[in-house]
Amino acid sequence: MVEEFLTELKSGYEQAVVSLRREVAKIRTGRANPNILEGLRVDYYGTPTPVMQISAVKVADARMITIQPYERTMINAIEKAILTSDLGLNPSNDGTIIRLPVPALTGERRREFTKQVKEIGEKTKIAIRNQRRDMNDMLKSTQKDGDITEDELKKGLTKVQELTDDVTKKIDEIVAEKEKEILDI
Repeated sequence: MVEEFLTELKSGYEQAVVSLRREVAKIRTGRANPNILEGLRVDYYGTPTPVMQISAVKVADARMITIQPYERTMINAIEKAILTSDLGLNPSNDGTIIRLPVPALTGERRREFTKQVKEIGEKTKIAIRNQRRDMNDMLKSTQKDGDITEDELKKGLTKVQELTDDVTKKIDEIVAEKEKEILDI
């Protein structure tokens, strides 16, 4: 029974780490990265659609992203979406392809993005701690109901803490890696 709880907890932790990776991938680093366009949506025949689904997004070089819409009529809509987003990028198009130059980050902007990464990491840690608390409460109530012994409870609580420590370490590594990527010039 404890193993079932631990499997459920591992699954929740893995989802939190995947979510963290997805969130930090959206943050600009001064290098061209198509993931920064992931949250960008365009009105496609009345439906908000991700840019990635209606165009081919490629990295042309270290500081240039190219966006080639599958339909030429979408160029202006994509360009407008980029301009109105908080990406801080200025697209240009030649009628078939949108070129998106990614400028180098200023020192102030780098610090801002680093702070943002730390905040995302901290929110993920809070979610992990909440999951740990819920699991500990669940184990304790299961023991009170007589479904598991006190020894199983102690082993379960120890295992929950080990899993939490491991995932917290992983979160710290992801945050540190992204900070390094942002601060590299």
